[in-house]
This record gives sequence, structure tokens and C-alpha cells, in this order.
Amino acid sequence: MGLSGLDIFKKLPKTNCKECGFPTCLAFAMKLAAGQANLDDCPYVTDEVRAELAEAAAPPIRGVTVGVGDEAFKVGEELVLFRHEKTFFNPTVLGVLVSDDMEEARVDQLLKQAKECVHERVGVILKVGAVAVKCASGDAGKFKALVEKVKGATSKPLILMAEDVEAMKAALEVAADSRPLLYAATEANVEAMGALAKEKDLPLAVKADDLDKLAELSEKLTGMGLKDLVLDPSPRTPRETFKDLVAIRRAALNQKFAPFGFPTITFPCEETDDELYETALAAMYICKYGGIVILSHAEQWRMYPLLVLVLNIYTDPQRPMAVDSKFYEIGNPDENSPVLVTTNFSLTYFIVSGEIEGSKIPAWLGVVDVDGQSVLTAWAAGKFVPETIAKFINTSGIADKVKHRKLIIPGYVAQISGELEEELPDWEIVIGTREAADIPAFLRQFSTT
Repeated sequence: MGLSGLDIFKKLPKTNCKECGFPTCLAFAMKLAAGQANLDDCPYVTDEVRAELAEAAAPPIRGVTVGVGDEAFKVGEELVLFRHEKTFFNPTVLGVLVSDDMEEARVDQLLKQAKECVHERVGVILKVGAVAVKCASGDAGKFKALVEKVKGATSKPLILMAEDVEAMKAALEVAADSRPLLYAATEANVEAMGALAKEKDLPLAVKADDLDKLAELSEKLTGMGLKDLVLDPSPRTPRETFKDLVAIRRAALNQKFAPFGFPTITFPCEETDDELYETALAAMYICKYGGIVILSHAEQWRMYPLLVLVLNIYTDPQRPMAVDSKFYEIGNPDENSPVLVTTNFSLTYFIVSGEIEGSKIPAWLGVVDVDGQSVLTAWAAGKFVPETIAKFINTSGIADKVKHRKLIIPGYVAQISGELEEELPDWEIVIGTREAADIPAFLRQFSTT
């Protein structure tokens, strides 16, 4: 970066307000200089200083957006090598590959798989994020027809794969408005493909089979005025791909090597014909450090564990996953339905709500804000305690929604029932189960009368 930490510090407001997440403005300035913080985290920096510090504050890996609307995704903008240092920001996008030499039925099957692969886990929607369309036939008309078909069948962002510039131009006649990623600029076509990407203002992938060539192509394209690049180190062998991905990330973050300051794309689907091995390779590239990972299939059994892996890696390890504190209606409860209470730790909520839903008994589930901690952890920390629970019940409005006054608490905190009855004298405190799996049987026997 162009400025040192002290240079940046001189231009900051020096309020030491801590709203940026750092104890002092000097600490924040040092992190900015190291590329480990974002200038937007400072709420008091002026527009003039913001513009002046733009270079110093820019992430060492550029963020690149593909697609439009709600389905668009961004990759890049990562600041660290390891998630425990800070966090990872833009999750790896999983895509499925279709090509113009496939039978139409196979294309339809893959598009159907991609569309149906949607899961909800701890309140987050997990899904296939892109469709890569490959010109394998060499026929520009055939490629254009497939791109038009795919675009009509899905709103997912497209990755147009054609090294022939004329074929790419044909595809863009029907897909340019969806902001696809153009794949790819190579030694043979770099000037023509770069000019096309610049003309259409579209992101462009850069492909080379060794890092020196990749850096040269990246420099050439940025010299042409292109900013949104995606790098493909394409040895197409797992060992070399893994090594190159790590080298690119280290060069961008540790050495501030500008030609590698872009997100990456990988193709485990082109490295093996073994479906299980392909999935294992995808998992490896998610971990180190693929921004986009393209697979040959999108079956649920294959995609779900990979999507959960992405979720786990890109969840901030310093911030508990929490749901909103309120009463949730499960199964259209009425005035006679049971009332339960738990904490706002996401995993706790989704396990408990899932068991209530599985019981087929409508219920009101109250979620108390305990900073995203589980029941026992929150109780031990003095957060899931009678005073907090009583305040939540009294301000939630649940008393106006039910005729009875029975409140079910988790069995693990049975010891607070006496104090809770003192805090909520109008309510009868019922000790529920210790394990969520026992909730359905408990609710079937429970009566609010």
C-alpha cells in the first residue's frame, strides 16, 4: 500500500471512539496499512480523507461482482490468510458446468439440479450460485443457443466459457445484460478478449498454466484499463492447483503483488472423472482459496456438504451466530398452544424449532437475546437468568396471545424455576426436557389446561 500506518493515522479524526472495532485510531491506521481493515469501518472520516486514503484502504484482493439482481455474487476482498486472524468475507461460490456438446436432456437435468439445490441452515440460504456454460463444440451458433437456453431457465449468474472471441461475442448478444463472467483471456487471445470485456464492462477470467504467465496476462489486462479480473491457475492437477492457489493468496496479501490481487476460479470437474474425488477436490479448493468452484454435477448429496463447508469457513469465528429475539410461531399456534422459551443461539433455535415442528403440535417459541450463546453457556454467563427471561416475557406481548399462563423452560436450567416464578408471579413455570430430541414426546403429553 502507498501509505504507512503513521501516514494514515495523521489523516484520521483521532477520536479513539472504538466504533471501528479497534481500541485506538493508531491501531486502526496500522491495520489499514496492513490491509487488515476497511476504511468504511470509521464512521467519522471525511469524504476528502476517504478519497485520499482510497489506495491505502483498498483490499489487497479486489472484489469482483458477477450477475445482476438478487442472485448476483461477489468474490474477493479478502484481507487475511487464516480466518482466525479476522474473518473471510465473500463466500466461495459453487457452480455447475453445462456445455454445448451435451445432450439436451443432460443440460435440463443439470439445470434442474442447480435450481432445486437450496437448503436453509441456521437461518442462512445455501444454494448453487452460478452456471458455467462452455463452448466445447467450437460452433458459435450452437454456443449462443445454449447460453440463451440457460439464461431463460435460470437467473443464476453465468460464466461464459469460450476462448474464441467470435463465439463469446455471439453469446453476449443474448447474455451481456446479465453481467456474466467471461472465461477466459489467454496468451493467444488476451488483447481481443480484453478489448471485448472492456467494451461490455464485464468481469474477465485470466487463464495460464503457470504463475509467471498468469502474472504477465494480469498486468497486461490491468494496463488496458480492466479492473474486474478473476484468476485461473490452470495446471489442472490437484497438487499444482492447490500450490498455485496458496501462492496467489500469499503474494497478494503478504507481498502486495498487484497482478495477483484478484479472486480465483477453479475447475475440479476438469481434474478427475471420479465423482467422489471431484467433491473432495472441491472441498480442498474451498479451504485454500478458491473464489469460484465449478463442478460437473449438482446433486444434493454432493452439494450440501460443500455448501455447509463454505458456511462454516465464512462464518465469523469471533461473532456468535444468533437469530432475532422474539416469539416465533411454529405451526400456526393459537391461544391454547404451549409457550416455550430458549436462547437466540442459531443452532439452538433451529434444533428446538425443528423438534417442535416435527411434533406436529403448534407452539409459541420465545427466543431470549443472550448474545448468541447456548442455554447452558448463557446461564453460566449470567445471561439466561430469571430477570432476563421475565423482562423478555413481559415485553414480548405473549400474554395477549394466549389464555393460559404456563411457560416451558429448558430442563438444563431447572434450577432457575423458583426464582423465575417470583419474577413472573402470574405464570406457572414448567420444566421441559433436557434434550431437544425429547421435545415431541413432551409436547404430546403436555396440556395447557
